[in-house]
Amino acid sequence: MKNQILIENERIDDLDCNGFCIIQNPSYFCFGMDAVLLSNFAVSRPSARVIDLGTGTGVIPLLMRAKNKGKEFTGLEIQPEIAEMASRSIKLNHVEDSCRIVEGDIKNIRSIFSPGEFDVVTSNPPYIKSSDGLKNDNSSVNIARHEIMVNLEEVIEAASYLLNSGGSFCMVHKPFRIPEIIGLLKKNKLEPKRIQFVQPSISKEPNMVLVESVKGGGAFCRVLPTLIVYGENGEYTEQLLKYYGK
Repeated sequence: MKNQILIENERIDDLDCNGFCIIQNPSYFCFGMDAVLLSNFAVSRPSARVIDLGTGTGVIPLLMRAKNKGKEFTGLEIQPEIAEMASRSIKLNHVEDSCRIVEGDIKNIRSIFSPGEFDVVTSNPPYIKSSDGLKNDNSSVNIARHEIMVNLEEVIEAASYLLNSGGSFCMVHKPFRIPEIIGLLKKNKLEPKRIQFVQPSISKEPNMVLVESVKGGGAFCRVLPTLIVYGENGEYTEQLLKYYGK
């Protein structure tokens, strides 16, 4: 039955969380560790309305739904073929009553959603400025990695618009852009509350950072213990395995 929902080059991957799975196509951008870490890092009440900006395959809404981190989950995706694939993943997991995928542009957020419509916003946005770095020939990969369709400021502005007062915005990004991230958050009335760095190993500097901010929050921020991915034996640390539900 599962194979009947697939089209050419697609596969079904186990999310290792509450029996959930996801449709992916290697021809497009497939989710990585950053999405898994963000779904764990995000804090949400069971009654929360949650939206993921630039959702791609819909992995973050699905993981948060599997962990009961909210009541209603929306994923916004600009690429029609990937949005359609994400919608089929929702049907595959039989969660149409609580999850939905909306095809749309983050830059047009005001014409899609009402202000303050959500309690939690998540995003795993493109990390690289459009003029920086080598680009993969695959346009879908370009859009996921480079600020071609949307930039960091536009994502943060959209998050602030969507959140009600006291709502939280959780994102994963690269540490070298921390000064820019904090500046843009504050500019949009989002106060940083939790920061956690992720290191590949104890001897290497962080290559990811998780940031939670609160709309209209006070000026107080916690820096959480650093998450180490690989131990000295070259295997995943116990802390990371817990993030994967193992």
